[in-house]
Amino acid sequence: MGVIWIKVEKILEQRNLNINQLAKLMGLKSNAVLYEFRHGKIKRPSFELMEKIADALEISMDSFRSEK
Repeated sequence: MGVIWIKVEKILEQRNLNINQLAKLMGLKSNAVLYEFRHGKIKRPSFELMEKIADALEISMDSFRSEK
C-alpha cells in the first residue's frame, strides 16, 4: 500500500466511507481501479485519477503531497 493510498484511506475512515462509496462518488462503473491502486498495482496514479479522487472527497490535490 502506497503513501498516497494511506492518505486516501485515512480520509475515507474519517468520513465513514468505503472504497465502493468512493468509486460511486467518482462516477466509476467499477471499483477495480481503486482496488488496483490500493493493492499497489498502480504505483504512479495518473493526474486524472488523483483529480477524480480529490474531487469526490472534496479535498485539494495538495492533500496528497508528501510531507517532508
